Amino acid sequence: MKWIDYHRPSSVDEAVGLLSKYNGKARILAGGTDLLVQLRGGRYELDAVIDAKHIDELNALSYDSTNGLTLGAAVPCYKLYGNKEIAAAYPGLMDSATLIGGIQIQGRATIGGNLVNAAPSGDSIPALIAHSATAKVVGPNGTRVIPAEEVCTGPGRTQMANDEVLVSINVPAPAKGFGARYIRFIPRNEMDIAVVGAGVSVTLSNGTIKSARVALSSVAPTPLYVEAAGAALAGKEPTDANIQAAANAAKEAATPITDMRGTVEYRKHLCEVLTRRAFHTAIERAREAN
Repeated sequence: MKWIDYHRPSSVDEAVGLLSKYNGKARILAGGTDLLVQLRGGRYELDAVIDAKHIDELNALSYDSTNGLTLGAAVPCYKLYGNKEIAAAYPGLMDSATLIGGIQIQGRATIGGNLVNAAPSGDSIPALIAHSATAKVVGPNGTRVIPAEEVCTGPGRTQMANDEVLVSINVPAPAKGFGARYIRFIPRNEMDIAVVGAGVSVTLSNGTIKSARVALSSVAPTPLYVEAAGAALAGKEPTDANIQAAANAAKEAATPITDMRGTVEYRKHLCEVLTRRAFHTAIERAREAN
């Protein structure tokens, strides 16, 4: 068995320094629910693992109605949905946080880890995109803020450099009339990979949809932000016909593959169905928030 160094930095700067030292041969461990499996499976040949659980900034969790949500990259899922104020403000995020693995996994797994793991099927990523979330990334050259839809560049790949650390995810405070929903289709009731997932959001104003966002999982090399689907609803009334037009746009944008979990045709059909259903629930939530 290959020797791997283990480090427990207490600051972001220390973690960045370690990543630079190992020059692509180290990875950050937030929850470890993906990384440890990947190490055993041979996906990575590392010289070091850097534990982020002892860095205050990566374990920060705060919310207020002005600044929104700051979610440290090492905060486990259960702390997110276990906070009643946050859960009430972001039911669309709770949809995904409660779906990542089983409850035992949620005791370790993190939304930040799910994002930088960059699986096309990642359950939290469409919800983050729907909520216009951004990622705060720190490296030797300073701090960058990256929109959630731009983080992933391919299966298991992000635009982050090897010596950059995801510090936190920032989600804007929900505006009046905002509603969101994440929904997925899986063969089993839990702990399965999504055949397709759809995350949507709407903002209602005076009975019309001021803006909308749609993101899909498991239908492209990265979680897919479908700008055209949101544009199909913007400025229109939330009627069945308008929602259907947005769902059709999501279906057309999808570029899935056929594998053991579903065919291209089946996945594209699911894009339409799940987007439509997600919008109906998001609109109900938006009306409740008005």
